[in-house]
Amino acid sequence: MKTVRIIPRLDIKGPNLVKGIHLEGLRVLGKPSDFAKYYYEQGADELMFMDVVASLYERNNLHEIISETAKSIFIPITVGGGLRSISDIKEVLRVGADKVCLNTAVIKNPQLIKDASRMFGSSTIVVAIEAIKESNGRYLAYTDNGREYTGIDVFDWAEKVAELGAGEIVITSVDNEGTGQGFDLELISRVTNLIGIPVIAHGGAGKQEHVVDVFKEDNISSAMISSLFHYHYIVSNESKASALEGNVEFLNQKRSFHTFEPCSIGDLKRRLISNNIDCRL
Repeated sequence: MKTVRIIPRLDIKGPNLVKGIHLEGLRVLGKPSDFAKYYYEQGADELMFMDVVASLYERNNLHEIISETAKSIFIPITVGGGLRSISDIKEVLRVGADKVCLNTAVIKNPQLIKDASRMFGSSTIVVAIEAIKESNGRYLAYTDNGREYTGIDVFDWAEKVAELGAGEIVITSVDNEGTGQGFDLELISRVTNLIGIPVIAHGGAGKQEHVVDVFKEDNISSAMISSLFHYHYIVSNESKASALEGNVEFLNQKRSFHTFEPCSIGDLKRRLISNNIDCRL
């Protein structure tokens, strides 16, 4: 029986953890270090830190956050956003990241996947694919948090990414991301049936059952989740829900989570085990 991984995703803008819908409309939730520590203690298998504005400024600004996090959290940390070269990758690994997540740079220069995999090992290189379903039913890959059109077919690109030596793919449904309506199971199933490397499902989890459903796909190795865990943290740690700058209205108002049923990592893992899905408790 496969053992699946639960990976909280922390989207970072400046000093704050943020969350959007369809990767846009970012609202501040609090301090990344508080959430990261909580998720580690709750039993997260890995953490993903994504600088969501890095591609706009062509640089990754997470070095300080990653360096501090790596001192007290002893699970793999993946870092993404604005990484465009071998030297960029080397620098984030130097400050404490275990893996890097690439998107924009490798769409522009696929050879970077092969070069980075050879230099750092394929297990270190994760490629993110941000998928949007077009009106004609095609799934196309986008970059810059789903803002930039590429015209590239998602499934052709997934095959190429695997061939070039990436260790994992994160497949994000931009249409479902932040909505709480569930994963795009069609998208995920088609990708996992095409390639032989691990696939991480991301975008849409609003309740525990959505995660159970996605792991019924035989080849899914991991689920990357944000809102479900972030909103549970906020409810459970009201006094810590603070931020330094930005759109903090959400933190200052009576919160309504609409379609979400927030839960802890422990609660979710127990639910998975009760459904005969093996995970590390």
